[in-house]
Amino acid sequence: MDYLVSLEKAIEYIELHLDEELFSEDIAKAGGYSLYHLTHIFTAVIGEPIGSYIQKRRLSNSCKKLLYSNKRIIDIAMESGFGSSEAFSRAFKSAYDVSPGAYRKNNLDLYTGSKKMLDRESLLHLAEGITIRPRIVELGKIFVAGIRGETSTLHNILPDLWNSLLEIISQIPALSNARRIGICETDRTKVSISKDGNITFSEIVGIEVDSFRHLPKGVDIKTIPGGRYAVFTHKGTVATLLKTYDYIWGSWVLFTKEKLDEREDFEIYDKRFLGADDVDSEIDIYIPVK
Repeated sequence: MDYLVSLEKAIEYIELHLDEELFSEDIAKAGGYSLYHLTHIFTAVIGEPIGSYIQKRRLSNSCKKLLYSNKRIIDIAMESGFGSSEAFSRAFKSAYDVSPGAYRKNNLDLYTGSKKMLDRESLLHLAEGITIRPRIVELGKIFVAGIRGETSTLHNILPDLWNSLLEIISQIPALSNARRIGICETDRTKVSISKDGNITFSEIVGIEVDSFRHLPKGVDIKTIPGGRYAVFTHKGTVATLLKTYDYIWGSWVLFTKEKLDEREDFEIYDKRFLGADDVDSEIDIYIPVK
């Protein structure tokens, strides 16, 4: 796919000149496309315009400068391509819901909204491995019975949790054609993000049931509340699932008009899931919205 090569070159050019004034014509020239065609390809594959991507990359870089340098906020603002500290503060607060000063003072390091540089593997995943524009659905309550555990982005125990579930799943009186579900439990998770980017969180993996009656001893339960959800479809192996989440939290949440809700996000594994290592597997990711 030649257009992926062109996008990669355009993004490389953006990264090399991120702290300088950038012109769309120069980015298009680096990518080898006309400005008209590059802007359309960029938005179609990445899910946002070039200007939006550049601003979020600059804001993401500014986060590191706020935490890990002694530079003044006004200097970081100017380096990030903003004409004033006020303009920088407005954009920063709009993206992260906190001012640059408070971000630095409280030593925050946010995963949501972190805009990572896109490499070729990530571009290929955006082009083929995810629906970049979700469908919006209305759900009723879903009852889940399964196993709970604590995991993290760098020390992933989810495969062990799923294997443990498989050992007892035949004992759970599940619905016919029941879907398997993984839930990130924000109500139990103490969000802590280390400097190496590790995030620790509680997860429950289980199967859909019609009620919590007659469950075997030791099985954990969870009720997913009804409401509106944005549904993304991840295509590919489980190993690339984090790239889909990188897109959702690093791109989509920053430009969508939907308002996120406090309910928990979750994954649904139905008959389209062909196995953790199958490149044709599909997993639906539900993000709660108001």
